[in-house]
Amino acid sequence: MTVYFIGAGPGDPELMTLKGQRILQQCPVVLYAGSLIPREVLESVETTAEKIIDTSCIDLEQITAHMLQAHAKGQDVARLQCGDPALYGAIGEQMRRLDAEGVDYEVIPGVSAVAASAAYLKKELTLSGVSQTIIMTRYEGKTPFPERERLPQLAQSGATLAIHLGVTRIHKIVEELIPHYGEDCPVAVCYRSSWPDQDKVTGTLKDIVAKVREKGFTRTALILVGHVLDSDDFADSYLYDKDQAHVYRRKQHKPQSIEN
Repeated sequence: MTVYFIGAGPGDPELMTLKGQRILQQCPVVLYAGSLIPREVLESVETTAEKIIDTSCIDLEQITAHMLQAHAKGQDVARLQCGDPALYGAIGEQMRRLDAEGVDYEVIPGVSAVAASAAYLKKELTLSGVSQTIIMTRYEGKTPFPERERLPQLAQSGATLAIHLGVTRIHKIVEELIPHYGEDCPVAVCYRSSWPDQDKVTGTLKDIVAKVREKGFTRTALILVGHVLDSDDFADSYLYDKDQAHVYRRKQHKPQSIEN
């Protein structure tokens, strides 16, 4: 018996990996957070899974109890996590409890909200000469933060920022970023990227607060900050440079014997 933590992707059912879909279809017990994962993701197992449990209304101990019940019956469990399980997936505490009970588990990665939002915006988040670093973080709330990871400290890098779980405090985020990025730094706020009702707003640190409030975004939104969002002044990558590309793209061929 195995518990599979499966990255369900950012919302679009087709953005779950083939491996994730295959394993999901093999598991008689499915746990998913209905507030974050659309029911359409479960379409392939609606009539075949023995149990489909929405965990959005139950606590960690109850979630663990369902896993242990399945373990006692020798049933595999698909634990669907929105986006990629490694990013704000709260799987650490689930795995810790499974370790204590001697239950096997595996993690299947998924498409993150950052990737989906960049695709929605049609932007590359790493541009030569503009930014080669992306910092994924969240805004400080109930979760304890080390001083070195607070937003003003991270902002000193000038890197592209992907800020999760912070849209309700966007006014505070802007206050802390302007001294490092300037009022004219571009910002994009993407709401439910890849869902049917996805929406977005773009602007600068100077005007983004008013634009977000006009949209009414209060949750499930990702904040992207950085000059990669509107820069046309960047160098071409070496990957396709006529003098360098062969170094990256050349295939390594093994000698083959020729038989007459």
